[in-house]
Amino acid sequence: MFREFILQNWSLILILMAFTILLKTTVFLDKRTINRMYALILATAALAVIVFVEFYLGDLGVMQDTRLVLMAVRYSATPFIVAQIIYALVKKIRWFVFLPAIALAVIDLISIFNGVVFSLGDAGELHRGPLGYLPFIMVGCYCVFLVYILLKRSNKHSSEIIPIVFLAFAFVTGLILPFVLGRDYAQIFCVTIVIALFVYYVFSILQLTEKDALTGLLNRQAYYSAISENAKDINAVISIDMNGLKALNDTEGHAAGDEALETLSVCFMRAATLGQSVYRLGGDEFAIVCRRASEDDVKQLVKRIHRNVAETRYSCAVGYSYCPDGTMTVSEMLKESDEMMYADKEIYYNNIGNRG
Repeated sequence: MFREFILQNWSLILILMAFTILLKTTVFLDKRTINRMYALILATAALAVIVFVEFYLGDLGVMQDTRLVLMAVRYSATPFIVAQIIYALVKKIRWFVFLPAIALAVIDLISIFNGVVFSLGDAGELHRGPLGYLPFIMVGCYCVFLVYILLKRSNKHSSEIIPIVFLAFAFVTGLILPFVLGRDYAQIFCVTIVIALFVYYVFSILQLTEKDALTGLLNRQAYYSAISENAKDINAVISIDMNGLKALNDTEGHAAGDEALETLSVCFMRAATLGQSVYRLGGDEFAIVCRRASEDDVKQLVKRIHRNVAETRYSCAVGYSYCPDGTMTVSEMLKESDEMMYADKEIYYNNIGNRG
């Protein structure tokens, strides 16, 4: 039995070992994220064991009650693993993301007794109940949410979009192949998910040379590279500067200042769409470069920034420059947007002074 498990899951074992070593030696992730990734690795390994034992018992035609329990765990584990991926990859996601998976686990456990999701026939064959497709629907919803939130919080840069698309492709095949391959797909589900996650993680490491370590935004070097590439496509620049960072650092400490910059960065990424890349130029200075945008696109982007920031305890000054005919260089647009931003900042501080 042990030999058969090793033969069937050797690829998965190697990838999990490589993933563990990579996490052990990385200096690019915070400890919390690394621990969540370790938990994900353990969960995937445990699911592989459960799938193997369940199918092994099924082939022998014995221990039907034990098989039902293992099936309940398997159907419940899949959405838990995808929720764990969300919990590991997306910053500031709370544990509430596991609630739908917990609800499904309860339904799966009940199904052991009433067959509402699955049951076994006299010959050990699987029968789907009235809610037989619920586990697949829930996994699909989790996958859509994961891809959506990764895209929403990305820098809308091709180096980030490509691995997210790859991850989405892996999940889509994970939803389709069970109906094409039948029970055989359950034996390759774990390795499919781990390979997709491993590739995404490797892509993320490769991106670090152009990312700001604190905020995850594109850095100054990436900005210089971007404005030198197809500069004629750039027709708008937005300048952003946080208000009150120095006072926050002085009163609450630099950790509070770092949290503020991280929070605002999420606001900017959520506001940006395709063709709008967000950069941290240094300190509390940010810029968004827009390619082939209309002026209405730029104004709507500024509105989204203000709306997102208004949901936090922080404030920022925003200015923009729009040039539809290509008569201004990127540097000239940045200078113009900076002037508007500084005027906005002056109004903010004047209002603060008037109130106090």
